[in-house]
Amino acid sequence: MLKHIVEKEIRDILISTKFTVTFTICSLLIILSFYTGAKNHQLAQAKYEAGKSENLRQIEGLTDWLSVRQFRVYLPPQPLESLVSGVSNDIGRTAEISGRGEIPVEDSRFGDDPIFAIFRFLDIEFVFQIILSLFAILFAYDAINGEKEKGTLRLTFSNSIPKDIFILGKLIGSFLALVIPLLIPVLIGTLLLPLLGIQLKGDEWIRYSLIILSGFLFTGVWLSLSVFISSLTEKSSTSFLYLMVLWIFAVMIIPRLSVIVSGAAVDVPALDEMNSKKARFISQLWSEDREKISLFKPTAGDDMQTTMNELNKFMQTNADDRDKKTNEFSSRLNEERVNKENLMQKVAFTISRISPVSSYSFAVTGLAGTSVDLKSSFRKSVEDYQIEYSNFMISKTGQNPGSGMRFVISDDNDEKPKNINPGEIPEFKFRPVLSSNLISGALKDIGLLLFFNIIFFAGAFFSFRKFDVR
Repeated sequence: MLKHIVEKEIRDILISTKFTVTFTICSLLIILSFYTGAKNHQLAQAKYEAGKSENLRQIEGLTDWLSVRQFRVYLPPQPLESLVSGVSNDIGRTAEISGRGEIPVEDSRFGDDPIFAIFRFLDIEFVFQIILSLFAILFAYDAINGEKEKGTLRLTFSNSIPKDIFILGKLIGSFLALVIPLLIPVLIGTLLLPLLGIQLKGDEWIRYSLIILSGFLFTGVWLSLSVFISSLTEKSSTSFLYLMVLWIFAVMIIPRLSVIVSGAAVDVPALDEMNSKKARFISQLWSEDREKISLFKPTAGDDMQTTMNELNKFMQTNADDRDKKTNEFSSRLNEERVNKENLMQKVAFTISRISPVSSYSFAVTGLAGTSVDLKSSFRKSVEDYQIEYSNFMISKTGQNPGSGMRFVISDDNDEKPKNINPGEIPEFKFRPVLSSNLISGALKDIGLLLFFNIIFFAGAFFSFRKFDVR
């Protein structure tokens, strides 16, 4: 009996004009999201390679490692960013390494293409989150009360069909009728990835599969919720209105409200305020150093080379001391702000998970490696690299490149210096979060999506038991 109900539901959906139109639109959008994502990845990869080449080109021709003033490292594009962009376009992707001190991170993709900051990129997350959730509502808002209005519900129950079997068949049939056909454009998009130069590794294929699974679970949430609301209301127009209000709250209001509430609950120091404190502290240290420099007295008499060596050593000691104090002061301020940011983020994420939209977004951005953790991973990799770069420059020059002034005496009898080799500079390696950690972190939100499906199905099941089919 369940089989017949499922087959009838699938058949009714597949032969409808509504399905033909929505399936065509969804298929085009899914394939387009794969294609545009792959193309954007190609452009990002080309820009990344060009940035690295230009970085080394600017150093070519120099004859002294002390002349290397600016060295930049870049966040490499990750393959799954092409499907779920997350925050990857919002954060800075370029960091300037100086050898010491804080590292500025800049050049978000929206800085180059500000129009995308308004309209955002088309990716698979957007298609499932917005388009498929609306289509799920469109297919199931009249699943129960619509049949009553047409008179088919009474006809169906003129036979001895248990209500629990009927509601289960309705949900299974509508879910399969939507999901199975959508596997076709998803498969086409998957085949496009290697053709367009995106090669996924073993662990990335696992995360990709979980991203698609999360999308279908999210679609199931709106299907089961629609059937639930349809079984609670007498008229299909009423259930459609209720579902649209719930959709607006879930997609638009709750995520933004969570940010407002968390911002009011946790007072995070403003960046401008922190930068002002740091600038005043550094200015005070420079004032103290100028007094020390004015009191400097060489011990070598008329020997200029020895005097310059003493002065360089003196300046290096001052710079190291100043850098130590600056780092300690900045670390205290940064740690305080990071702790409060993490607390505010935790409060916001907890509140927003009331909405399945947020759970879905956290799951897929986490699996793609484009969640808010991407920013901290890049910064941690850059900070570790700055230590490696500083040690390299010290081995070449005898001092940290961020030490400031250095005094030399030229010798006209010296041989013509050779050009430095930029290839000797250590290569920056971005260390993303391990796939195992990304998957384990996303399982909580995937579990929440499954929980929403169960809750809404249970609601539909119990409400339909009291539904008057006459």
